[in-house]
Amino acid sequence: MSGHQILLVEDNPDDVELTRLAFAEAGSAHRLQAVSDGAEALDYLLARGRHGGRDAADLPALVLLDLNLPRLDGRDVLKAIRATPATQCLPVVVLTTSAEPRDVDQAYALGANSYIQKPVEFERFVEVVRQVGRYWLAINLPPGRC
Repeated sequence: MSGHQILLVEDNPDDVELTRLAFAEAGSAHRLQAVSDGAEALDYLLARGRHGGRDAADLPALVLLDLNLPRLDGRDVLKAIRATPATQCLPVVVLTTSAEPRDVDQAYALGANSYIQKPVEFERFVEVVRQVGRYWLAINLPPGRC
């Protein structure tokens, strides 16, 4: 797999490090950019605020989005991504601890492309990361209009 950029939206520093380790363990060449809250995620995607110097056209190939975030909730981030023409087709995988049917249904209703409950065991998490990378960045064909 070539090295695509992945935006990880996660407020827990331990989970960010775990995700970095899992991608490394999975042999991934993908570049992980982590932001710690929903507002910063939108700033990053739209190249504004402290990310204002970034090329707005250089979007990540995938967003891994936690739901429960400070400043701006993951559900609101998902709404904003889908409401913005530049990001509306961006693949968003919700990666969260919740398996509540209400959270799953709401995430899909808001436009999530996939919903994954974070595995507790590291080996299983590595396998999930490997499969997410393989499917979304190597197998899946994105729409041509985006």
